[in-house]
Amino acid sequence: MRIAVTGGSGKLGRHVVRRLTDDGHQVLNLDRAGERHRGLAIVDLRNYGQVLDVFLGLDDRHDGFDAIVHLGAIPAPGIIPDAATFENNMLSTYNVFQAARRAGIKKVVYASSETVLGLPFDVDPPYIPVDEEYPARPESTYSLVKHLEEQMAIQLTRWDPELSIAGLRFSNVMDPEDYERFPSFDSDASARKWNLWGYIDGRDGAQAVARALENGQPGFQAFIIANADTVMTRSSASLAAEVFPNVTVTKELDEHETLLSIDKARRLLGYEPEHTWRTYHSNRTTPTED
Repeated sequence: MRIAVTGGSGKLGRHVVRRLTDDGHQVLNLDRAGERHRGLAIVDLRNYGQVLDVFLGLDDRHDGFDAIVHLGAIPAPGIIPDAATFENNMLSTYNVFQAARRAGIKKVVYASSETVLGLPFDVDPPYIPVDEEYPARPESTYSLVKHLEEQMAIQLTRWDPELSIAGLRFSNVMDPEDYERFPSFDSDASARKWNLWGYIDGRDGAQAVARALENGQPGFQAFIIANADTVMTRSSASLAAEVFPNVTVTKELDEHETLLSIDKARRLLGYEPEHTWRTYHSNRTTPTED
């Protein structure tokens, strides 16, 4: 396919561009910054005219897209003032969704967020593992925008029954070098309780995007995208019992099973994480000789 990736220069975006290119797709990165090359077009997503124009064509570089992957955004709360986060992210996503519709593009995959689940869980989640079945519980302006984006996608796909929008609720994105600090998390079970000790390897995040492009169906669907394990060496059951003693655990948990349920993504997208921080650390351990 011919695919535009907004925010392809970001932490997750770099993995997505690489994965989709390796899969044989024609990929153009749409971003506000980055080293100049033919795989990048400088676009301000807050400007609807620019977004629609580049979706329709760009000189001799492309004459339209088959799909859009929308990752371009302020990536977390607390980076810029709340009003600026709302304006940037909400307007950018509306422009991308609407321009895709005007350009006749029927497949959109975009970055929603684990934050809509109720992070940082200062109020207990309704049950563990959390999943996509309970109503959104945004606790920040950033998360509120992610919730509103999902609501917008629901209505746009109602207007256009052929339109497919997949909202991927990504967990905390990690690169392999980030795994250096993971062993330090064990000393305080509450330090990472804010997202139920979850994470997503950027390479597995890119896999989820690829699966959603391949297997997404018309309409809107939200999917939690996390790795299959937690960031901790302790068992998931013991973490839940200590930090969330009043929350019902709805299943028997495997030793390090994620508490951000990825069952829906596995079932409907064929997503299956391939990376773990545990392998990274085991590969760095050099056996000693007697």
